[in-house]
Amino acid sequence: MANTQKHSSDRRMVLTFVGPLALWLILFLAFPMIYVILISFMHKGLYGGIEWKFTMENYAGLLDPAYIKVIWKSVILAFNTSVICLLIAYPFSFIISKIDKRYRGICILLIMLPFWINELIRLNGWSNILRDSGILNTLLIRLGIITSPITMMYTDGATLFGMVYAFFPFMVLPLNNSISKMDHNLIEAAYDLGASRLHTFLRIILPLTLPGIFAGTIQVFIPSLGAFYIADVMGGGNSTLLGNLIKDQFLTARNWPSGAAFSVILILFTLIVLKIYSKIGNLDDLAS
Repeated sequence: MANTQKHSSDRRMVLTFVGPLALWLILFLAFPMIYVILISFMHKGLYGGIEWKFTMENYAGLLDPAYIKVIWKSVILAFNTSVICLLIAYPFSFIISKIDKRYRGICILLIMLPFWINELIRLNGWSNILRDSGILNTLLIRLGIITSPITMMYTDGATLFGMVYAFFPFMVLPLNNSISKMDHNLIEAAYDLGASRLHTFLRIILPLTLPGIFAGTIQVFIPSLGAFYIADVMGGGNSTLLGNLIKDQFLTARNWPSGAAFSVILILFTLIVLKIYSKIGNLDDLAS
């Protein structure tokens, strides 16, 4: 009898702590995802609604060369964003790790500070700086460095810049976490044994920081695939990415089944990347 009451009490305790989280995940993650997958196999209604008739046309349409080009372009842009963020964030994180612990938290706070301002406002601020009549071109013309404005906005390069600017902190934080946990005695031992700086980096520092590299790359790569607002602001509609296709299908073309099919592709892409990462890294690092 006592054991039964104990098991009943433990069950209630588990439900008390896990129940709200499970309910939240079911209502706001599982149900919406199931709904998106379901309507991706349906027909578009005459006036933009959904006809509940099964079809594979939405997925067959993804084989259109124009769509494949956009998806491939999105993947390449996300990859380039991840690489550039890594190349900048790696030495940056090392510099932070050398700062006194009393001030290291302040440096991390300064990195996160821009997130306190709406990202669209910050991107529009860069638009005012980089556009043809913006601050940078005006200054260069007045200094006599250039005679006509340099086109910096509404290009693929501007979109890439916006991606790097927006997702750079997502690379810094996991890298800083890995570098801070690194045993510096191993590095000193390598130098004492006569190892060169390059050899020490390749054989000791790089392997020790791989979890941060993998985690940061995932946290930059996946959001970059669907960040349509950056392409809209910095690319001016000239840089159509996978996220823009999804947005346009839902809001402009009012073709929800087609937009859902693109969304499923993005979800599958995310799951594949996470699966690959789980084989070579540790998913727990993503929460660091």
